[in-house]
Amino acid sequence: MANEDEARPLKKMADAFKELANILNAADPDGEEARIELGPFSRACSLVSPLFRCLGIAFKFAELDYIEKVEDLSEASKSISTLPVMMAGDIQTNCVRIAGSHTRNLLRVKRGIDMVKVLFEQIIVTEGNSLKDPASKAYAQVFAPYHGWVIRKAVAAGMYALPTKFQLLKKLNEDETSASIQMQSYVASVTPVILYIDQLFISRELGIDW
Repeated sequence: MANEDEARPLKKMADAFKELANILNAADPDGEEARIELGPFSRACSLVSPLFRCLGIAFKFAELDYIEKVEDLSEASKSISTLPVMMAGDIQTNCVRIAGSHTRNLLRVKRGIDMVKVLFEQIIVTEGNSLKDPASKAYAQVFAPYHGWVIRKAVAAGMYALPTKFQLLKKLNEDETSASIQMQSYVASVTPVILYIDQLFISRELGIDW
């Protein structure tokens, strides 16, 4: 069973974020701020990387950028315990918005897992075998507002090289039914994690649109 799960990246993604969501759901809403540990968070995010890889050239820029920033958070987890502690350190040294800061990288990683959430939502409700509409909508909603014309144009051209839904599910070792279950599980689990990260930024008056 373990080997079977290893070959199913969708299930690994969904299960990892379900563990994080369970931590948030168990927190006292009237108590102190929930504290997601940086190690488990970065490990969960690393499990999303194969999905970007399966989407091909259209999301190659996202794959490379995402992997780099997840690796930074993973490295940071060796000496930093939680997301709030990490952000507090960057605030204290006044480097939140500096390229390469852990907090800036966290915001970029959050957009990566959010893009995958929207992609899955669109795949679930879209009929047919093409991924162009689901992927285009996910990109337009999450990434496009932060990209210049050149990148947006390159992504639009790359959309024509996307795998079909059948090809994607084959790469992920899923059939349509099992994939839908895991995609819905990921969406349900990652949503509170995304909201939690947004609140970390908003409550510290850092904003999320930069």
